[in-house]
Amino acid sequence: MPQNSENQNIALIVAAGRGHRFSASDGNTSQETVSALPKQYQPLNGMTVLQHVLKAFENHQFISHIQVVIHPDDEELYALASQSMSKCLPPVFGGSERQTSVYEGLQALKDMNPQSILVHDAARPYISEDLISRILTALAISPSVIPVLPLTDTVKLFHEDQSSQTLPRERLKRVQTPQGFDYATLLEAHERALTIQDIFSDDASLVEHFGTEVVSVEGDEKNIKLTVESDLMETFEYRTGSGFDAHRFTDGDHVMLCGVNIPHNQTLEGHSDADVALHALTDALMGALAAGDIGEHFPMSDATNKDRNSEDFLKYAANLVTEQRAHIVNIDLTIICESPKISPYREKMVQRLAAILDMPKNRISVKATTTEKMGFTGRSEGVAAQAVTSIALPAGF
Repeated sequence: MPQNSENQNIALIVAAGRGHRFSASDGNTSQETVSALPKQYQPLNGMTVLQHVLKAFENHQFISHIQVVIHPDDEELYALASQSMSKCLPPVFGGSERQTSVYEGLQALKDMNPQSILVHDAARPYISEDLISRILTALAISPSVIPVLPLTDTVKLFHEDQSSQTLPRERLKRVQTPQGFDYATLLEAHERALTIQDIFSDDASLVEHFGTEVVSVEGDEKNIKLTVESDLMETFEYRTGSGFDAHRFTDGDHVMLCGVNIPHNQTLEGHSDADVALHALTDALMGALAAGDIGEHFPMSDATNKDRNSEDFLKYAANLVTEQRAHIVNIDLTIICESPKISPYREKMVQRLAAILDMPKNRISVKATTTEKMGFTGRSEGVAAQAVTSIALPAGF
């Protein structure tokens, strides 16, 4: 157990819920769908929801430790989610109510006696560094801090007789987590709550009930709590890579371009089969991933690459994309040469690329151009190719 420190700021993550259900609505009716996993262990943008939460606090320089409260049935799921996190303390088991789970987490930290505690819901994966910092700054002068957002819709209070009144929304706020507290203040409030056996909606309501003033800081619109199934829809960032390659002609009877054998009075010289188009495309995919280039992964010093089929290189690059849970959006490939003529083989090239990469043909463009007799391609000394590709990568992966 880490040593006692009055300057420690600890994040307490409430992840003991069994929230398998998501609300769904078509605007007229609502229903619930049931998932096999609790919300906090659902996949989201390349990680589980809980991993996003842990990563946010792990990366904040002023958070010293992370205490997670879990359900006893989730030990294996939690172990996987936290395995790369250095700030995580051993988890503790929560109770049937959120309030009980927070209390158990606070009890586990008694020996450490931290200065401040930030209580956060595991179902809020979009917590930002700036929001954590705002709460910690406010905690320096106040024992209880909550992030809030304004209401934008009209709010009505309905009575039992179905009559209603409009509430002044400028005085109403939406409250988020993490909520920050002086540790001793929050622990005392939870211990006092045990004597009255009352359940509060959140920790700020609890300390407020026992006389502690709660101050607010600006919340974050992105810091939503996962409630509806669409909240788990992955968001993507798009990356672009470019590649260029050139090979000279030598004696031979064919040229390999895009995996297609084209009869010709010369061939391209290279360590592999010299498919200049596939080499350029391979480099473009690696560039989009910031994963080096073809020479780094398949060096000429490696004898196994001698006369190798360049489709192997492209498949390798495509696998790198897949391993990142990304997908190729489109390919734009230009072959630069005086000969051979590309147009009779262009459709075969598109078909071959589609087969290699398992993607639709309408996302693959193969073009050809000349350099108007200029340069080495203009003098028919060789063939060049340039490729541009875009990939969609799960945000935050």
